[in-house]
This record gives sequence, C-alpha cells and structure tokens, in this order.
Amino acid sequence: MENTKTAADGAACEGAAGPDRCGVPRRRTAVGWAGLVVLAVGVLLLGVFVGLVGPLFAIACDSCPDGVRGPRRLGDALIAITRYAVPLATLGTLGTIMGMFHPRGGARVAGIGLGALVVLLILMVALGQSTA
Repeated sequence: MENTKTAADGAACEGAAGPDRCGVPRRRTAVGWAGLVVLAVGVLLLGVFVGLVGPLFAIACDSCPDGVRGPRRLGDALIAITRYAVPLATLGTLGTIMGMFHPRGGARVAGIGLGALVVLLILMVALGQSTA
C-alpha cells in the first residue's frame, strides 16, 4: 500500500482525536445552537423590515405636505430595486437561514446575509433621497 498522505494533510489533522476524526467538524453546544437561533430570528426580522418598511423609508419625507418625496432623479432605479432585488433578498434570507444550520460556517453565512440586507436597505434609502 502506498502512503498518499501529504505534509499538509498531516498538519491539518494534528490535534484530532484519531485518524477518523480528521476533517469532522466539532459538534455544537446548546449555547451554539441558541446563538444560531437568535441570529436566524435577527436575519428574519431584518429581512421583513427591509422588504416591507425599507421602500417606505426611501420615499418618506417629513417636510412634504403629503409625506411622500417629490419627483426622484433615480426613481426608476428605486422601483427596479424594490420590485426585483427586495423579493430576491427575501428569498436569500431563507437561504441564509438554511445555510446557518449547516455544520460548517453558519455564522459566516449569517454575516453575509445580514450584510446583504443592510446594503440593500442603505441603497434604497440613498436612491430615495436623490430628488430632482
């Protein structure tokens, strides 16, 4: 039999309980699961907020008589983002929640999903602020 293990493979498995434990992720504790559940609820709430309230924040105006901002220079872009990107981000939120409970990289997936939602909200508000 040939030895096909390389030096990099051996370095990655150092500290493992045995050769069978190499590459197997550690099991999550109850605190880890609770943290992921709290993070999932946060992603869902932010997704609902961005989907329902974000477009309203983009066109809201305190000093306008009817409460809605006047003609927008980039109004077509705002409508396109609201019509296409917000539903995709909402579906992405569900994908983020499913990916969070994957054995590897759950918090990283949640961070990416939260970041995408925050960027979308900031983009909508910025486009809504650009009046003619």
